[in-house]
Amino acid sequence: MPSNRVRLIFKTAAATVLIAAVAGATGAALVLKSGWYNVAATDQHFQFVHTLLEQGMRDSVRFHAREVAVPRLDAARIAQGALVYRDHCVQCHGAPGVAQQDFGKSMQPVPGPLVDAARRWQPAQLYWITKNGIKMSGMPAWEYHLAEDDLWSLVAFMVKLPELAPPAYAAMTASSARAAVAPAPRARWPGNPQRGRIALTQYACNACHVVPGVTGPETYVGRPLDGLGKRRFIAGHLPNTQENLVRWIRDPHAIDPLTAMPVQDVSEADAVDISAYLHTLR
Repeated sequence: MPSNRVRLIFKTAAATVLIAAVAGATGAALVLKSGWYNVAATDQHFQFVHTLLEQGMRDSVRFHAREVAVPRLDAARIAQGALVYRDHCVQCHGAPGVAQQDFGKSMQPVPGPLVDAARRWQPAQLYWITKNGIKMSGMPAWEYHLAEDDLWSLVAFMVKLPELAPPAYAAMTASSARAAVAPAPRARWPGNPQRGRIALTQYACNACHVVPGVTGPETYVGRPLDGLGKRRFIAGHLPNTQENLVRWIRDPHAIDPLTAMPVQDVSEADAVDISAYLHTLR
């Protein structure tokens, strides 16, 4: 019967796809487990891999930035953005007449020059990239390290950047100090645990601690943070309240001068969110 033949065709096609998928996954696992794949930064991606990842990144940014509202990008923002760019961006991306620093030149993928960024991206997209970063590229999420006003100032400057010759760029970035930094957002107690989970990665806490729910290497430089919410003490003697955990996150040396935990310049708002997440670990 024709219906039986159709079912046989679909079953055969499904079995073929399944076998191909299993064979592909097995082959990929063998390549990775054998160590054949070269992870050295001196070994470039295959061109088709680079092209595929680049296209996926572009499509993702366009999708996620579609509802970003763009403020007025005036001259004041451009001037401020030039100094923020000088302090935080030129090291990896270079500028008109200024080369990247050595670590920027050697990264894979190479951080692209931003002198033409405004020709390739809309302001809303530039803001989204700057705020959220790009995973597996070395591009950080500046939301946790720059004020909102600085983020938009950077966007305003990048829009202006294609028009700048080297002397103009040098003149704009010659000022020795930036304008007054906008005040950090006030902490909202008891905090946002989901935002705190992200903040843990943005302050590199997962580089030293194993944190449940946070992707990272299995390193034990610091004590694993599982069950932190039910511990009685922090640093061996400080009662484990949220207020004390915020103090410990922001200035551990004030509590224990001999601790190896560094001061990470965590804002109060971010520390409150981090503490809110850590206290969910029970």
